Amino acid sequence: MGHDKLRKFAENETFTCLLQPDASLVLDKSGDPSEGLRLNDHPIKGRWNGEMFHNDHPIVLELGCGKGEYTIDLSRRFPECNYIGVDIKGARLWRGAKTATEQALPNVAFLRTRIEFIEAFFGPGEVSSIWLTFSDPQLKSENSRLTSPLFLERYRKFLKPGGVIHLKTDSRFLHEYSKAVALENGLTILASTTDLYNSGGVFPPETASNLGAELFEVQTFYERMFLSQGYKITYLAFTIDHEGPYRHPSDFDSDYWRSIEGPRRFSHAPSSSQR
Repeated sequence: MGHDKLRKFAENETFTCLLQPDASLVLDKSGDPSEGLRLNDHPIKGRWNGEMFHNDHPIVLELGCGKGEYTIDLSRRFPECNYIGVDIKGARLWRGAKTATEQALPNVAFLRTRIEFIEAFFGPGEVSSIWLTFSDPQLKSENSRLTSPLFLERYRKFLKPGGVIHLKTDSRFLHEYSKAVALENGLTILASTTDLYNSGGVFPPETASNLGAELFEVQTFYERMFLSQGYKITYLAFTIDHEGPYRHPSDFDSDYWRSIEGPRRFSHAPSSSQR
């Protein structure tokens, strides 16, 4: 491990805005492995506003936040909300946590954990909305996609009724898959475009009036990179209110959408959580 990474990991321990629980605290290994993932609740679950932010403002998650630039930018623009960036890579989270600390941003926190463990950290109705920004499309592993029925079930356990999932991605595959999941399960699609920055009037009026800086002006490193290369950015927003188990999409042509992804899908992939 390089000296720079060791330095960042050591400094991470000093940031009060960064929570880095050991996986053993939440991973329950006492049950039958065939029953799937079993988790213990972390002590922060249901207590983020009281113990981290000391207010009752809405909580917004960014899952797969990388260096946290999206989370940081949102927090500056919207002080009336609390923002939590989640990623597994400590060296990346260092940048966001250091910025939040140096600038004394009161409404920012970061959580280092696998997104598969996310329900161990948030209680029912504790989160108002979720941003998925340039997530790995997981072309060959449906259950690893952050908009799969498996993950939607996890989000439902802590997202408030009417809470929104925002998906911003350059992957047409992931966009179409996520839309197919929403349609299959009768979820309310609030907005959908395959070319965000040239979307014109594709959004319903009631949706367009609520689309502001967080959608067009706040950009991740990967978004800026893909825009500079001429690639289109897609956007999808939907609620996950649904009774009963989530179903896998029955009419999604994965082979077709996989075939049009292009070689860049494999050339700029930094992690399983964010590209």
